[in-house]
Amino acid sequence: MIISHKIRLDPSNKQATYLAKAAGTARFAYNWALAEWQTQYAARKDDNTQPKPNQMSLRRQLNAIKREQFPWMLEVTKNAPQMAIIQLGQAFNNFFAGRAQYPQFKKKGKSRDSFTLTNDQFSLDASRIRIPNLGLVRMRETLRFFGKILSATISRTADQWFASITVDTDQNHLPPAENQSTVGVDLGVSALATLSTGEKVTGAKPHKALLSRLKRLSRSLSRKVKGSANRHKAKAKLARLHAKIANIRQDSLHQLTTDLTRRFHTIGIEDLNVSGMVKNRHLSRAISDMGFFEFRRQLEYKAGMRGSVVVIADRFFASSKTCSAPDCGHKVDKLPLSVREWTCPVCGAVHD
Repeated sequence: MIISHKIRLDPSNKQATYLAKAAGTARFAYNWALAEWQTQYAARKDDNTQPKPNQMSLRRQLNAIKREQFPWMLEVTKNAPQMAIIQLGQAFNNFFAGRAQYPQFKKKGKSRDSFTLTNDQFSLDASRIRIPNLGLVRMRETLRFFGKILSATISRTADQWFASITVDTDQNHLPPAENQSTVGVDLGVSALATLSTGEKVTGAKPHKALLSRLKRLSRSLSRKVKGSANRHKAKAKLARLHAKIANIRQDSLHQLTTDLTRRFHTIGIEDLNVSGMVKNRHLSRAISDMGFFEFRRQLEYKAGMRGSVVVIADRFFASSKTCSAPDCGHKVDKLPLSVREWTCPVCGAVHD
């Protein structure tokens, strides 16, 4: 089982500067490789004898010129530019397989700052991680999993740095579900989750709760002069608030999914068309605030750890229109969104 553990780092100012420099190097290498890929691909269209672009040839090409053209790359770990080009190759593989869109250039300040280290380029010492050309950086906690360490991705969220360490482990650190019972989970906007047992989970709705503060900080940022120190401070303050909103949402989803997988062996959920749902301008903000996709992602990997089963109901299955009472199964013809509760005309059961 391959699992990642994301741990917050506690770098000094000097170490944070190095991490930012390494992340910037990775972003530059990614953009350089993408531009070269497009140039070489266009040249091949004009002349079939030209070789196809690939991440291996681009890595060799960068290694041949970086000492003369980009000497500042030597100030950080060699993994920063090399792994960025490998990730570009993976992005193109996903694009050609139809799993993702065409790779885009990364913009400074608008994309997540990160770089990746292979397992031979870093080591762990209790609650510290050793990074090439930098030394030991404190971690807020130790690695929870035992096994073969594969890689580490160093990333920044707002003004905080994290290390996401990937481990290949046989350790099953979660016990099986407490019982073999089954539950159905219906996700919604007014309540995040309604269980077939009758329980309702409201959800944190952090974006709605902090929206007024978010607007105030956004207006404050827009009034600052571009390039000024005050604009930099306002931008950092707004980024911290966005990180806080994301953390509150993540925490509430983790609590819900952990509770469900701990209590139930079989969990049924709907295959929601989230990208289509957010196109409704009246509900898009509320739907995005709930985090439906993240709920399903967490539920599936936690159920896998416990040996539980997640059953995905087809999105065209009329679950809301069908009576769930035993020996009934009656299906109503129409059920508008404004109807929040209905009574089965056959058996008289009341459904939310």
